[in-house]
Amino acid sequence: MPKDRTDAAGPPLLVVAGALIDSRGRVLVQQRPAGSSMAGLWEFPGGKLEPGETPEAALVRELAEELGIAVGMGALSPCGFASVPHGERHLLLLLYIAREWTGDPRPLDAAALRWTAPNALHALAMPPADRPLVDMLNAVL
Repeated sequence: MPKDRTDAAGPPLLVVAGALIDSRGRVLVQQRPAGSSMAGLWEFPGGKLEPGETPEAALVRELAEELGIAVGMGALSPCGFASVPHGERHLLLLLYIAREWTGDPRPLDAAALRWTAPNALHALAMPPADRPLVDMLNAVL
């Protein structure tokens, strides 16, 4: 059987992201910093899984590193995923919703943060993996 030409060269790159929802129903997004890949685009905070890490543990770690907040694994609810080409590999982005955390989010690894109404996310320039998650998030909220 011939190989599908869309097959990635290696295993998928697993990435997690969090949609933090505040008491007013707004979603937190962060702007990618200058000098980074896709600088200036708005994304859900998160990052890559470390070897042996569960997606939930990775997201708890990433939110602490990127935003300086503490989120319990029990506060994370799966929302959806996106699957997109990413160079020679394929990226699988898992989105979780969190409505409870400790601390005030700060842009520790981003150019800026923005609280946005879920339906206003469509107007933001976002990376290809984040864009399909907007409709999923709006359907859930």
